[in-house]
Amino acid sequence: MNPLPMILALALAASAAQAALADEKITMLGDQNEVAVTIYNNDLALVKDQRKVHLGAGLNRLAWRDVAARMQPETALLRTLGEAKGFGLREQYFDFDLLTPEKLLEKYIGKQVTVIKTNPATGTESRENATVLATNGGTVLKFADRIETGVPGRLAFAALPDNLRDKPTLVMSVVNPKTGVQNLELSYLTGGLSWRADYVAQLSAQDTRLDINGWVTLTNQSGATFPNARLQLVAGDVNRVSDAIHPASMAMRVEKNVAAEAQPLAQENLFEYHLYTLDRATTLAEQQTKQVALLSATNIPVRKSLELRGAEYYYQGSYGELGQKLKAAVFVEFENKGAGLGVSLPKGVIRVYKKDGAGNAQFIGEDRIDHTPKNERVRLKLGEAFDVTADKKQTDFQKVAGSGRHDNVFESAYQITLKNAKNQPVTVKVFEPMPGDWQVLAESLPHTKEAAGTAMWQVPVAAEGKTVLTYRVRVKY
Repeated sequence: MNPLPMILALALAASAAQAALADEKITMLGDQNEVAVTIYNNDLALVKDQRKVHLGAGLNRLAWRDVAARMQPETALLRTLGEAKGFGLREQYFDFDLLTPEKLLEKYIGKQVTVIKTNPATGTESRENATVLATNGGTVLKFADRIETGVPGRLAFAALPDNLRDKPTLVMSVVNPKTGVQNLELSYLTGGLSWRADYVAQLSAQDTRLDINGWVTLTNQSGATFPNARLQLVAGDVNRVSDAIHPASMAMRVEKNVAAEAQPLAQENLFEYHLYTLDRATTLAEQQTKQVALLSATNIPVRKSLELRGAEYYYQGSYGELGQKLKAAVFVEFENKGAGLGVSLPKGVIRVYKKDGAGNAQFIGEDRIDHTPKNERVRLKLGEAFDVTADKKQTDFQKVAGSGRHDNVFESAYQITLKNAKNQPVTVKVFEPMPGDWQVLAESLPHTKEAAGTAMWQVPVAAEGKTVLTYRVRVKY
């Protein structure tokens, strides 16, 4: 078999395909003047990509490469920053089907390929045409006299399909008034870009002061790199309509940038949200996580509290023992005001450390905060106390009045024994949620009404000692 005619046919087909692609005006990162990225909390970003592109007069097929693989093409907007008269967009489509051997074979279903075999004894190559019938779970090829499964040799393809690209590309039909360079801006929404706030705090030896540093953690899984981007971050819960978004790879490269001591993020109000603007350009590389400084504050006054919280159910029946060695929860709280604070804190995780006797910082707990305006209280649950426990029991229960499901009156009595194994005294806040209309009839320590359905006792417990709290309650509902 003479391979020359087949080679000539493949060459002609490839030349025709290349000629079609040559009609495209291709723009890549090298044409980029500027890129701005605004990232939201919920896996969403707005990209504004400015490039200088040479266009001909009339209709142009413009291939805008190096866009995010997870872009939402229906949100794409192309505009000229120069003379807009006579410039217009007729249609666009997004080629996110990327070139792989498997994808190329799928595009050739129903079409001919050339199967190239090599004789292992002589090294001589032979070529034979076959039609691709299927690629699901394997390849099925139809030859002139037979059908085979699998690939019996190398496959040669006549051309690259127009909609199969080596990287994500937005293709647009653009009408341009005259030949020359246009300054264009493409803006679009994309998934795969996200940010969150992370805070690191250190508690003083006496648990009365706190130093805190805030970081913005940026993650780029959009499928594109944004070099020297103007970066803005929106803090707030932006409403979105649910829609399918192209999946992104979960692999990532981690890079932590140590930022300057000065605060690099300026803050302003935007609608009902907060907008943070980085004071310098930064590169958001594909599959990368990086951090920039958000805030730094020192010597913040904090309050630590030990809290024990009950439940409503045991005020409506006889239960007896309600728990032994119940642990008191540990909270710290501070006000978002003062030097270094007094700004809107984006939601994120605050991790708290404290130095041990040798001066080494040890992790003592973390908690998540929501978006917190300035002058609001920040309250963190760091864990449960090891040395402060409680034994709780119901010592009496009786139904005083009522029948059926309504107008019931119950009286019940309780004993809570709080124990402190520390070598210093503590105060435990005991919160008890009371159902219905309630009244404390007797108590060993005075309570306060923290809310309509909550009583609170502040119980002092001596070092290596214990305190017994008793109270009797009448509830009606």
